[in-house]
Amino acid sequence: MSETAASLKAQLDALEAARAAAAAGHSGPGPAPAPESFESAMEEEVRRRLDRFLSGIERYRHHPYRRTVAEPAVCWKDGSSLLLDYGSVPGAAPDGIPILVVPSLVNRGYVLDLTEERSLLRDLARRGYRPFLVDWGFPGEAERRFTLTDYVAGRLEAALEAVLTITGTRPALLGYCMGGLLAVALAQRRPRDISGLLLLATPFDFAADAPPIAASLPMAEPWLSGAIETLGWLPTDWIQALFFALDPLLVINKFLRFGATDAATPEAAEFVALEDWLNDGVPLAAPVAREALFDWYGRNTPAIGDWRIAGRTVIPEQVTVPALAMIPARDRIVPPASARALADRLPNATRADVALGHIGMVVSAGAPSRAWTTLHTWLAETMPG
Repeated sequence: MSETAASLKAQLDALEAARAAAAAGHSGPGPAPAPESFESAMEEEVRRRLDRFLSGIERYRHHPYRRTVAEPAVCWKDGSSLLLDYGSVPGAAPDGIPILVVPSLVNRGYVLDLTEERSLLRDLARRGYRPFLVDWGFPGEAERRFTLTDYVAGRLEAALEAVLTITGTRPALLGYCMGGLLAVALAQRRPRDISGLLLLATPFDFAADAPPIAASLPMAEPWLSGAIETLGWLPTDWIQALFFALDPLLVINKFLRFGATDAATPEAAEFVALEDWLNDGVPLAAPVAREALFDWYGRNTPAIGDWRIAGRTVIPEQVTVPALAMIPARDRIVPPASARALADRLPNATRADVALGHIGMVVSAGAPSRAWTTLHTWLAETMPG
């Protein structure tokens, strides 16, 4: 860095000298303007951007938008977990082909049903399918001791049984992000009870294009694991901090842009809806947090064949149902190489690369035409009913 710093210093000195010379050679009327130093110009720009950033945050906090989407019927409950039946929403086909939808444990599943206009699940319901969304809920006393085995072999298998009982039909599994990994494990355990597997931005090889924060997890494990154990879970704020570390400028820039957006526009309401969801996370139970952080990210257990559910290694090659792996090319949360590794190991998978981001593939303005249509086409061709 010393050579780079010296080069920058030389450039700044040259800039200051040029400005001073320009001021000295001033020949117009009145006194020569004082040359603005680089430091003062930088300070003024920082102050201007900070003002825009804080203005964006304040405009977000006081925006009138509130989520008013009517929740679908609850058809099953176990502890804090619910199963929401989208066959009950207006315009849905109650006898449509069932799809069991598995979201991440980190963020709330309603990102797939964010607003009436940005709802993948309601779109599927209107197209003749019957999505059942697993809502994990806020971990209660029982869930605070849960492992991933409890979620997959316990809650997910029970939710699958509920869908089979209600519909009498084998559902497809749709997993988003971390939920995709849980769906793969469930598909391996219950191959005769599912008809297909859809994976949206699902990680698998956690060493592929891993961000720097992932490399630091083994070093942080001794103290971080102790803190998680003491608290009983990984708090939401800590999870948010980990996501923030992936791209700190992303958060800053989005509020800079929002600060200059007309609050009365639909775009502003969509921004607030998504930001409300991002700030509505839930903590991870301590055992799950340790598995996800230190086994998945730290030791890459899924890719090296050492991730187990109920004592059984999760092996994608054993999941032979038709599968669709949708991989967002602009994903900062799940590197595309990580998701491609899973698609390559599923023996009956179709891979679809989508020119969107991790969240954009399900809620952005371009999602219906650039991502959802791919999903619809695959479903129509693979499970025509």
